[in-house]
Amino acid sequence: MKVIVAPDSFKGSISSKDLCSAIALGIKNVFPDANVLEIPMADGGEGTMENLVYATDGKVHSIKANDPLGREIEASYGVLGDGQTAIIEMAQASGLPSLTEAERNPLITSSFGTGQLILDALDKGYRSFIIGLGGSATNDGGTGMLKALGVKFLNNKNEELEDNVASLKELSYIDLANIDDRIKASKFIVASDVSNPLCGKNGASHIFGPQKGATPEMVQLLDSSLNKYGEIIHQQLGINVLEIPGAGAAGGMGAALIAFFNAEVNSGIDITVNVTQLQELIKAADIVITGEGKFDSQTLSGKVIAGVSKVANREKVPVIVLCGTNELKSYEMDELGVVSAFSLVPGPCTLNDSVRNAHQWVIDRTEQIMRMYKLINS
Repeated sequence: MKVIVAPDSFKGSISSKDLCSAIALGIKNVFPDANVLEIPMADGGEGTMENLVYATDGKVHSIKANDPLGREIEASYGVLGDGQTAIIEMAQASGLPSLTEAERNPLITSSFGTGQLILDALDKGYRSFIIGLGGSATNDGGTGMLKALGVKFLNNKNEELEDNVASLKELSYIDLANIDDRIKASKFIVASDVSNPLCGKNGASHIFGPQKGATPEMVQLLDSSLNKYGEIIHQQLGINVLEIPGAGAAGGMGAALIAFFNAEVNSGIDITVNVTQLQELIKAADIVITGEGKFDSQTLSGKVIAGVSKVANREKVPVIVLCGTNELKSYEMDELGVVSAFSLVPGPCTLNDSVRNAHQWVIDRTEQIMRMYKLINS
């Protein structure tokens, strides 16, 4: 029996790698001789780097870099098993997890640390990049990242702007004279499922600013600052990032990567599927088990379960979902090509209970599913 185990993490509860291990244990309790392939998945957010390095037998580089407030921390990036592709997560150096609630302030948080990770990878000779944009603490349009790579932002007096997003309202010229010339020789792919524009009511500041600490007044200032930034990019480069879907990803990091790095934007789950060669691995499988913390309407728009199911459906392999909560109706699961979904939670419980017991609950629920599968196929 061949089983593909390809779940996302349950955020705040269990990582996708640990989830794979627990599911595999549940399967082996019923089918000791089963061939279980563990392929931890991610959609471009936190965990993408770790999962792709693990899946491709790659390696991790750790360096000293700035956190969103300029403090020195240790941050990592991965190199895939091909030995050529660096994978960088914004969350590593420029992510929300590195800040307390009180420290969140997108007027002053910077993506400089992400630029330092890119710079180190360039120094080590890598010229192929996957940039995951999930979990950022910043709303600086990627200006911090660009500064780390030699770009200067000037006002009409030819003076460098202060290190805060509000200063972008005074932006007159983006000086690219010293931008790292190795960028032109590199290929950048952005892993992101965000289609939000840079500015406006559906833009980076309005939609994502509040979760990064922005007050309503701050949101207006952030939005107008990024709008000015977008106008200058359009004037200088002829690229209208204000009109490009996805430019608002990660507080406008999408705009910077598209405009200055000629980056290609792809769905995070599609990148993961391609890198892990999931399509080939699923062939001849008897069943696929996937999952994520919340199985809901967002799943339908391109999360891990949707991506895995799409591949499995092509190969006519049935898909079972494990989740924390299931909010989808049967007809919605039919749209995804999912046979059935099972919540791990055995009954009413606190969040602490679910976190503490997640590993054992995964084993137990998987074992129950496999017992049913064994009975039906006996």
